[in-house]
Amino acid sequence: MNAPNLISLVRLLAVPLVVWLTLEGHGVWAFWVFVGAGVSDAIDGAIAKRFGLATDLGRYLDPIADKVLLVAVYVTLGSAGAVATWLVMLVVTRDALIVGGAMLSQARGHGVQIQPLLLSKVNTAMQIVLAAALLGELAYGSFAELAAPWVKPVLVWTVAATTTASGIVYLWRWGAAAPEEA
Repeated sequence: MNAPNLISLVRLLAVPLVVWLTLEGHGVWAFWVFVGAGVSDAIDGAIAKRFGLATDLGRYLDPIADKVLLVAVYVTLGSAGAVATWLVMLVVTRDALIVGGAMLSQARGHGVQIQPLLLSKVNTAMQIVLAAALLGELAYGSFAELAAPWVKPVLVWTVAATTTASGIVYLWRWGAAAPEEA
């Protein structure tokens, strides 16, 4: 267990805390724990690359921690009425398709290449930014008070677009890479 993997593990373990804090009305704490978890996503990758600490465990643990964190937070925000149900469904469906596709590929003996696309990295970053903004809104007040009123809709539609596009690209790549079976 090296430092980047430990950071990913801590991010994974922070998920129930963020959910609990949000549901119990401790918005400020939920916001800051989530921001720390979101920042840790960039830190673990930077450390792994900079110091040659990338491992097979980390190639799986990092995206799992990202998906669990984001899906749990979006579902929690949806149940709190802080984000539209359609966006929660879009985020959850995309990640379910990616995980399901990877599992199906592995089960069929084709292996899984854990190589995130640039679009997927942008999507993850945008999902983190929107979730942090929504948690910030729960903690500190409405967008109208905190930022220009157009910021929230722009973030929502950017997440919708990057989530949809990256999901389509992953499905297309897996379809193109799948060998024909008789």
